[in-house]
Amino acid sequence: MKAPHLADGSVEALKWVALVLMTVDHVNKYLFNATLPIAFEVGRLCLPIFVILLAYNLARPGAFERGAHVRTMLRLAAFGIIATVPFVALGGLAGGWWPLNVLFTLLLITGALYLVEKGGATSFWLAAVLILVGGALVEFWWMAVALGLASWWFFKRPSWASAAAVVLACASLWIPNGNGWALAALPLIVVASRLDLRVPRLKWAFYAFYPAHLAALWLIRIPMSKAGYLFFWDHGQVQRLAPPPRICR
Repeated sequence: MKAPHLADGSVEALKWVALVLMTVDHVNKYLFNATLPIAFEVGRLCLPIFVILLAYNLARPGAFERGAHVRTMLRLAAFGIIATVPFVALGGLAGGWWPLNVLFTLLLITGALYLVEKGGATSFWLAAVLILVGGALVEFWWMAVALGLASWWFFKRPSWASAAAVVLACASLWIPNGNGWALAALPLIVVASRLDLRVPRLKWAFYAFYPAHLAALWLIRIPMSKAGYLFFWDHGQVQRLAPPPRICR
């Protein structure tokens, strides 16, 4: 089996698709109390797209030797910390902080793959502990990590077994999502692999967009709150008006 090849422009196009769907999902959640039709469902495509593209880039020949894992971890950690302020302020988190935002999910995947690439028994057991503990702390839990590892395996060593692992890991996102819409990301990525799209790369845009759009939603809610609009995701403010919140985005 041959793994699909994604042109650099196609990778960037998929990132923009995921960002748009993520923004729609978060506007629905944080400004409209999750009442917009289909917005939550299409938002389930974002996480698998980002995870699979991350695995694709880290599985490129020579990526480990060029330090791609370390650079990616530093960026994800920095912007994940910045995003924590608006992420917590927007509410809907258990204990006011759990789970950690999705950039930490991607950081966990990258850290685990770094240890796997490094090799050796010590690195293997460190990766196992990292996944076991870290998977309980981040959005989309161990299912997202499983998708990242399976996708990396597929792009490194394409086979029916690794392809099946990707599909099963993606299907397991039903657990945090409550639906199977994450699977729709797979044919989208396959179609993109057949196209040679010309989309320029913006190096820091995707890292910066995440905390920026959360901060924008937070600021938009301030005058809306003063005008009397009640937000379900505020800390316990209107729990009686809506069903229990979903843990993941």
